[in-house]
This record gives sequence, structure tokens and C-alpha cells, in this order.
Amino acid sequence: MARSTGAKSSNRTKKRTEEEEKALTNRLNRAIGQLNGIKRMLENDAYCQDILVQTTAATAAINSFSKLLISYHLKSCVKNDLRKGDVSSLDEFLKTLEKMLK
Repeated sequence: MARSTGAKSSNRTKKRTEEEEKALTNRLNRAIGQLNGIKRMLENDAYCQDILVQTTAATAAINSFSKLLISYHLKSCVKNDLRKGDVSSLDEFLKTLEKMLK
């Protein structure tokens, strides 16, 4: 059974190229590594300031992943839909971007 993340999910899928998947996975693994580092720091009673520095690195890693995913999404999904005259994915992206920038 799939776990719910609380986020609304569309039923659409996207087949990524091997290059896209590798690049996204690398950036996501970097973020996961940063988060695991923060968890270890908490478990080892690290100083608050040191943990805050690590959270900045984790945030940067997640932002890097998001920027790359946005680029791929605009260059493939949105572009392909616009070529077909379908603006729904652009509208959907703009709503998502609005949420991201809150």
C-alpha cells in the first residue's frame, strides 16, 4: 500500500531519460545525506549552531534538486503540452510555483 505524503498527486506519469534520472537522483541523494547528517548530529548532542549550518546545506541541496526538476519539467512536459495547444500543465506549474514561493 502506498504511503500518503499529504500532498495532492496527479495521476500523470513522466518517463525520464537515464540522464535526467541520474542527475535528479544524485541531487536527491545529496539532500538525503545532509538530512541523515542532521539526524546523527541530533543523536550525538551536537551544538545548535553546528546543526543550523548543516540545515542550510540540506536546504541548498533540496533547492538544487527542485531547480533541476523545474528545468526538466518546463523543457519537456510543459513544452510538449504547449505544442499540442494544451495550457493545463503550464497553469498547473504556475499554481505549484506560487505555493513554492510562499
